[in-house]
Amino acid sequence: MRTEARAESIGEPLAAESGSARRTPTISLTKGDLFGRYLLVTTLMAAGSIWDLWSKWSVFHDLGVHGVKPVWKGSFLGIAVKFDLATTFNRGALWGIGQNQTWLFASLSLLAIGAIVYFLWTRQAIASWWLTVATGLLLGGTLGNLYDRLGLHGWKDEKGPVYAVRDFLDFVFFDGKFEWATFNFADVYLVTGAIMLVLQSFWVPSPEQPQVK
Repeated sequence: MRTEARAESIGEPLAAESGSARRTPTISLTKGDLFGRYLLVTTLMAAGSIWDLWSKWSVFHDLGVHGVKPVWKGSFLGIAVKFDLATTFNRGALWGIGQNQTWLFASLSLLAIGAIVYFLWTRQAIASWWLTVATGLLLGGTLGNLYDRLGLHGWKDEKGPVYAVRDFLDFVFFDGKFEWATFNFADVYLVTGAIMLVLQSFWVPSPEQPQVK
């Protein structure tokens, strides 16, 4: 026992010299906690992607491409708001960035899924309930838009299958003076999950490494 204690006391200054003395903080998770968090990630991923794909199918089935259906017009907090269902294909990312770069964004989506799976395997993505929810939302949103970018929705044009994301949620503010980019529910999940990760970075200065009891 004394030898082990002396080894630890000798090892820590050496680690400090190598810049690794600052250990990653750990948290303890019971097997029940671990199961619950993985279940929540899976549920959010499945429910989110299913709702996203169903809503796209329903709206595009009813309106077709470039269809418009007024839903609500009024004011919110004194701001004039108009909400329509307006179907369109987006061959880029959010806000139409990178048009006609569908395969690039599809590849990035696959890389993102791979990274998330890795952090799930190391349990860093479920180190807290907050991170667990963010992870589920990011997975659901990524899968929903990746489905579209691979052309699995079945829509075609004169050139063949359409490899683009289906958008249909359209908001216009200030009596038509400002139109928000048309989006879908997968975009909502992605933006919400990203915001949660940014907020998490302010709350936790260094990553936590969960350990199972």
